[in-house]
Amino acid sequence: MDALGDLVTRDRRSDDPALSAPRERRAYDYRRFCTTAWKTGNFWRRRGLHADATVAVADDPEPEAVFAFLGAALLGARTRFGAPGEVDARIGVAPRGAVDGYDLPPGGQRVAYAGPPDDPSVAHFERDVWSENPAFPETPVDPESVALVAADGDDAPDREYSHADLLSAARTVADDWGIGPGDEVAVRAPLADPGAIAAGVVAPLVAGAAILLPDDEAVGDYAVVEDGGDPPESRTVAASTVT
Repeated sequence: MDALGDLVTRDRRSDDPALSAPRERRAYDYRRFCTTAWKTGNFWRRRGLHADATVAVADDPEPEAVFAFLGAALLGARTRFGAPGEVDARIGVAPRGAVDGYDLPPGGQRVAYAGPPDDPSVAHFERDVWSENPAFPETPVDPESVALVAADGDDAPDREYSHADLLSAARTVADDWGIGPGDEVAVRAPLADPGAIAAGVVAPLVAGAAILLPDDEAVGDYAVVEDGGDPPESRTVAASTVT
């Protein structure tokens, strides 16, 4: 695997679990997971997202946030996780109740999930992604291109992580844990922390395991946590130590 799009290639489709979101009573096997990522990439392309452009995504542990990230990666675009606000992005993605908080530059577009938006100018993630073509055209992406951008304090420059950076960090986590198909990695750290993406999203996909976006009762086999977190999983890694 050289780029993040290699996580959802056609040959990775199977009946193995890829993502579980018990709070929403949703689960995806690798077949449906890959197809939804492709549909999201097609939807982003149609909304004008392109290589080096940015999609801003609410720091919300929901399947739509994961698919927004992978759909952008398929195009060679960047993802920035965080609270809606003023951001230089082509697309802003958030729950319907928060999406109006995005202040985007001219031409920017807002996309809502968790129900249809009240504003007709705002796209509806679930409906519009579902209607997209379930195949993604080959789109070469430079492994050194930036896939994830994260703020590093008010005055500090942003931190940038390439496809290669995230895959390397993910492989280290997956190898250290020895995870594989059938295992679940719970994401218990904010998605705005790049370590949560590398260890909680990319690592399980590298290993053919599953991402767990837990509710109050779900327990994974492993977890990526915030510093000082006390999760129910016995094997954990702090997001801050991953990237």
